[in-house]
Parts: sequence; structure tokens; C-alpha cells
Amino acid sequence: MGRGGAPVSTAVGPDEAHQFFDDKVANVRASTADAPPPYYSTAPPDCRFTCFSRLTIDDVTAAVQRLPDKHCMSDMLPTRVLKSNVDLLAPFLTELYNRSLSLGSVPVLFKAAYITPLLKKPDADPADVKQYRPISNLSVLSKLLERLVARQLLVYLTTFRLLPEKQSAYRAYHSTETAVLKVLSDILLAVDTGDLAALTLLDLSAAFDTVDQSILLRRL
Repeated sequence: MGRGGAPVSTAVGPDEAHQFFDDKVANVRASTADAPPPYYSTAPPDCRFTCFSRLTIDDVTAAVQRLPDKHCMSDMLPTRVLKSNVDLLAPFLTELYNRSLSLGSVPVLFKAAYITPLLKKPDADPADVKQYRPISNLSVLSKLLERLVARQLLVYLTTFRLLPEKQSAYRAYHSTETAVLKVLSDILLAVDTGDLAALTLLDLSAAFDTVDQSILLRRL
């Protein structure tokens, strides 16, 4: 199944795809194994985020209502069912999520994803495993917890201005469009003043697949 549950025709077997994705990440990690250790800058002294705030039933209900109407075929609880029964389920979900936040533990079932190989381009060779990228679909309850956590983290990061000023990804009212407009504006200003403009782009292979968890946790 593809993104949103749409069927996908694939000429690659699940074992072959699994092995390819595992090897790809392992090879990228191996190629950077001798990199220098990461450097951690210190946060300003007044920045503190010691614990998550307790969620209320209203918080969870509002988050459920904002969920997109997507459904993964492997999900035991379709989004539409959750939305139509949110008044009954919200108190139980609130208790579950508050325990997760207070204990710093995510239920094991919330970490299980339904992974689908999807062709990178419509005209790609479906028999070539290199032409696929993995699409991971978590359960709706897991994604809901992620959204509630992200909301508190973004409030903290925004309040203390810890996000880079030029970052466009994962921020409200920012997108690839705002990033392109900024670059285009800088180029046009340089040309208008008689300067030369050069653009250098960097594309990281399997960037999200190779995030080092220990570095991420240390950085947080």
C-alpha cells in the first residue's frame, strides 16, 4: 500500500527492499564513521525545559480534530472513527499521553510503522530496488502524541528564539516557497548592485534515515 493507503504495484519483493534500505543506511553511516565528534553550543542560561506540561482533555480533543483525514490500511483505529468518537476516547487518551510524557516513555506499539516502498519517479524502473524510497506510516495514536509533543517543543523554541532565523522547514508560515523567495531576493539584490551571485546546493543522502539518536538526544 502507498501513501494514504493507495495501492502500489511493485516488482521488488519485501525481503529485497528491506535489505536494500538497511544496507543503504549502514553504508551512509560507515562513510561518516571517521568524522570528527559533534560540537554542542550551549543554550542561553535562561532557557529551561525541564518537563512537559500536563495535557487536558480539551488539548487532546482539539488535536484530534486537527488531524488530516488520512488512513493507513494497517492502522487498527481509522482517523474518521477516532474523530467521530473523540468525546468518549479523549479522557482515556489524555491519561495515556500524560503518563507517557511524565515517564519519558513511548509505548512500544507506537514505534511500529507500516513501511511501504514507493517509486521515486513515475517513470522509474519498478524492478530496480534503487528506485524506491521507504514511506513509514505510524498509527494515528502515535502521530497524535507526536503532534502534542511537537506543539510544546515549538512553543519553547519560539519563545527563546532557539530556531535559526532563516529556517523554513517545520515552522508555521514557512515553507520551501519562503526559502526560495529569500534566495531569489538575495540574488536579485546582488545583481542589482553590480555584484556577482553564486548558489551552492547540498543534498544529503538519506538524511532523515541516518539521524544519530545519541547526537539528537544530546543536542536536545
